[in-house]
Amino acid sequence: MIRTKQLLKLANRRNFIQISYFCSKSSNSSSDYDIIISGGGLVGTTLACSLAKSERLCDKSILLLEGAPVFKRTNIEGYSNRVSALSPGTIDLMKAINAWDHISATRFKAVGHMQIWDAASDAHISFRGDPNKPLAYIVENDLVLDAVYNQLKDVKNVKILNNSRVEKVNLVPKPSVSLKSGETYSADLLIGADGYNSLVRKAIGGSDISLSYEQMGVVATIELSEANDNITAWQRFIPTGPVALLPLNESLSSLVWTTTKDHAKKLLQMDATEFIDALNEAFYKEYKKDRLVTGAMDTFKSIFGNNMGEGPQFPPKIVGVVDKSRAAFPLGFSHNSTYVMQGAAIVGDAAHRIHPMAGQGVNLGFGDVKCLTEVLSEASYRGADLGDVTHLVQYEKERLLQNLPIMFGVHGLQRLYNTDNPLVVALRSIGLKLTHGTPQIKDLFMSRAMS
Repeated sequence: MIRTKQLLKLANRRNFIQISYFCSKSSNSSSDYDIIISGGGLVGTTLACSLAKSERLCDKSILLLEGAPVFKRTNIEGYSNRVSALSPGTIDLMKAINAWDHISATRFKAVGHMQIWDAASDAHISFRGDPNKPLAYIVENDLVLDAVYNQLKDVKNVKILNNSRVEKVNLVPKPSVSLKSGETYSADLLIGADGYNSLVRKAIGGSDISLSYEQMGVVATIELSEANDNITAWQRFIPTGPVALLPLNESLSSLVWTTTKDHAKKLLQMDATEFIDALNEAFYKEYKKDRLVTGAMDTFKSIFGNNMGEGPQFPPKIVGVVDKSRAAFPLGFSHNSTYVMQGAAIVGDAAHRIHPMAGQGVNLGFGDVKCLTEVLSEASYRGADLGDVTHLVQYEKERLLQNLPIMFGVHGLQRLYNTDNPLVVALRSIGLKLTHGTPQIKDLFMSRAMS
């Protein structure tokens, strides 16, 4: 028995040494890799880091093709105008790859309260987080990237090619990409993190549902009239679309204003005073109520009384906009019916794209990262080919179950709040009030959003 134990200890020690050797080897210098990730950004870069840090994948050579130049965080003193509301599930991912320490040591803002209300009826819903469990964490996108790249510096099995423009994708006989600069790279598995115009998605095929909302999202960093704890995320639905404020610190918030393309152009061209006035109007203007809507809400109140809560609160007045922080980007919806095929998979916007009103877009992408890392880690442990579709479909099944309800729910909300039909306004307002007054339904919404 003693001899057996000694042999087991020796075998375990040898296995440890072997694993340590493989996990510390240099990245592949040839054109053939285990995994190629086409597209960087928040999702692709985080995926590369997540795969490389997996104990079961640390011996795999990974090539990250990033179309942008070498990343360097700028404007460190001022806030970036592009932020994300990271869910607790995403924070768990950041902690798993050791990126959260860098973010938390720099800056972030925890959201403890959220209010959404309808300007056409004043129906509203609010959510409150636990003091030890915020609803979300507002973090600048470039800070997230900075934290992930900081981890990639010490990873030996990931090679990053910046300024790489993919010109062609082939999946047979073996996954490969050809760059506009002439190089060709192949791998056992090609992962597309290359955005909503994904070449990898087109190579995979499937039914792609894609549409433009014919709207723009106007972003800016704005100054509040008074410093306070500023832990509330505000969102008001007005006739042109939702306008939202996300807290950054005690006196600054990040704006995301969905509006028509023409109006977005006007907002970008306004001087600071005009823009501030327009923004305060968006949050404070009393819009004319339709008689049908007013009657429906009065009837609702006569039945339920004040059991559904008081009217909405209002955010602090806006007194300034940070210079050169205004920008705009197009909004749309897309979803591919399949995420995988033999030798290939897609993640993030390459697979799905939604309206930013619920702040779930990037969180869905990070959910893809977590799931795909787990699936590939298990496949590697079993000695399977990383590109084998028999285990890639497990990633597809799990993510479709998670993504589809959120995606089509958000799309439905966009359509529901993109009309001024009195009957629709009355029905959506009653639904909002009922949801606000029913803890079980609110808890269901929050469990989905925080996963």
